[in-house]
Amino acid sequence: MRSLSGIQPSGRLHLGNYFGAVRQFLALQEQGHECFYFIADYHALTSISDPKTLREATLHLATGYLALGIDPKRTVFFCQSDVPQVAELCWVLNCICPVSLMEKATSYKDKVAKGISASMGLLDYPVLQAADIVIYDSNVVPVGADQRQHLEITRDLAAKFNQVYGQTLVVPEAMIVPEVAVVPGIDGQKMSKSYNNAIEIFQSDKATAKRCGQIVTDSTPLEAPKDPDRCNVFALLKLLASPEELADIAGKYRAGGYGYGQAKGRLAELINQRFAPARQKYAELEKHPDTVADILREGGRKARQVAGATLQRVRSAVGIVT
Repeated sequence: MRSLSGIQPSGRLHLGNYFGAVRQFLALQEQGHECFYFIADYHALTSISDPKTLREATLHLATGYLALGIDPKRTVFFCQSDVPQVAELCWVLNCICPVSLMEKATSYKDKVAKGISASMGLLDYPVLQAADIVIYDSNVVPVGADQRQHLEITRDLAAKFNQVYGQTLVVPEAMIVPEVAVVPGIDGQKMSKSYNNAIEIFQSDKATAKRCGQIVTDSTPLEAPKDPDRCNVFALLKLLASPEELADIAGKYRAGGYGYGQAKGRLAELINQRFAPARQKYAELEKHPDTVADILREGGRKARQVAGATLQRVRSAVGIVT
């Protein structure tokens, strides 16, 4: 079973990235799926215009994913831009894509509302995403609820292409990622780089403790009982503590005499313990950026082989003379 996912290089990796995506990617890898994971640097051009920022974010994301456990021996890991065939397929799909289908994409309106420039790239984002998926003959795509519409657009375009030109493209299925609690940032909103409320994965133990200390809590006194289900710190502890420890901490909350500062301290300890091996590996890889680049290049070579075969079928189907 071939699965595919793309990740935008939009900033430093944080807990929301890990529990919302990376953990699922690693699970699929361990389950023996034929995984294709790419850094979506073409997509990032819709929101990043500084070349230095894009280069640094791409290298950080690649280094971080490798440190967290993406194994290039079992997974094809590469940069989207290393496979130029995807841009050609995007054009072919554009030629059969109804304008009305793009007008239905809610993500375009949402991003414009957030201040992102209303470029053609942003409007055409779902078609490039469709090309990303079908060019690797992907069988399944792990998606959350917020990305399901884009996958439906992909399925619509692949099915329409097959209807017009004959059975050529694999129509992918959605693999709905099990719902997890929204990972809250230090202010209680969804953790996001754009909200400046994230707890980064690859920072020092001291910096992690300081960031956890900044989590917003209410003014309930130390000695008073507290409701763990209404606490941002406890919501993060749910992701990291064992069920036994979580039950113990919840009991201390309700009994009183257990302060938010103690909970924040334990959260920092759990984060530092959980990501200590990855941080060590990240530090080693960071010293050898050429090694990371070589891994991406080799992944790109493997990806181009698959993409080239798909594009050859597409060219033949539409009548392009090669």
